[in-house]
Amino acid sequence: MPAEDIMWQAVISNDNTYDREFVYAVQSTGIFCRPSCKSRRPLRENVAFFSTCAEAEQAGYRPCKRCTPKAATTPQVGLVAQICAYIDARATAEKITLQTLAGEFHISPYHLQRTFKAAMGISPHQYATAVRNNAFKDNLKEATTVTEAIYNAGFESASTAYKNTAIQPASYRKGGTGATIRFSTAQTDMGYVLVAMTERGVCSVGLGEDRNTMIATLHDEFHAAEISEDDDMLADALETVLRHIAGDMPHMDLPLDIQATAFQKRVWEALRDIPYGETRTYGEIAAAIGSPKAARAVGNACASNPVALVIPCHRVIKTGGDVNHYRWGKSRKATLLDHERSAKN
Repeated sequence: MPAEDIMWQAVISNDNTYDREFVYAVQSTGIFCRPSCKSRRPLRENVAFFSTCAEAEQAGYRPCKRCTPKAATTPQVGLVAQICAYIDARATAEKITLQTLAGEFHISPYHLQRTFKAAMGISPHQYATAVRNNAFKDNLKEATTVTEAIYNAGFESASTAYKNTAIQPASYRKGGTGATIRFSTAQTDMGYVLVAMTERGVCSVGLGEDRNTMIATLHDEFHAAEISEDDDMLADALETVLRHIAGDMPHMDLPLDIQATAFQKRVWEALRDIPYGETRTYGEIAAAIGSPKAARAVGNACASNPVALVIPCHRVIKTGGDVNHYRWGKSRKATLLDHERSAKN
């Protein structure tokens, strides 16, 4: 992709010469667009760039209905766009196989799979799963029951839905409706740490300077849950995190209750595979999950990590060694990495 300042200039000038080079996504709307889109100009701080539509979708964004970024630009892309439209319209209602698609578009399964993956970065099966995943998340907010949401999204069973989405419905629906969350805090040499849990596992770990602000953020994130402080219940989990920060427990084995898209799940699993005291670049993580062009999407997945340290997104750095941005502060990220290197040695 071009440099970010060039891409941003293309967006604000609606330059259609870059329409095949990248798409941009707006965090406040959840939509991604072509650079030439005539929609209202977003704020720069709300914009993320992706090299393909597939990367934007795997990061949780939806295509703009105005500029239709997935529309045809070459015969191959045109074919893929038609396949995407076919899957979009049917994935929640029927099981779509590679053979079905090959018959519908009158090409061999091998050629269809290769063409689709070259353009989208994922297989038709993975794309269909992503469609169901997004439908499942939307349905959870409105459906009367979780079971209704599962089958409306086209999943064959609850286990299949949870495996592909990594979502715990009780914690996800309507800001935590029906969830009981307990939390505890402690002060460290890097400020405060807050650990929160549901009955299923840890749902939030945050780092910050102001305890009250961290508690308020927890309430905002799970605004419909029952939240209270419980030092006794959180004693073991908090101690585990504190010992990890101190370098006494390199590997944490805490149960988690977190929501994630299929792409975020793949990224977060790769982050947990990074050895204590080591780092990886965004590009290396993208390659490790089989999406080598998705480095920027990996960065977004790191930024959305709700459980600091347990999922060690601080171990991902820019090529060249820059510690880059960190949800809980760039200086805190550098300190964590220094602690881990020292403890390992």
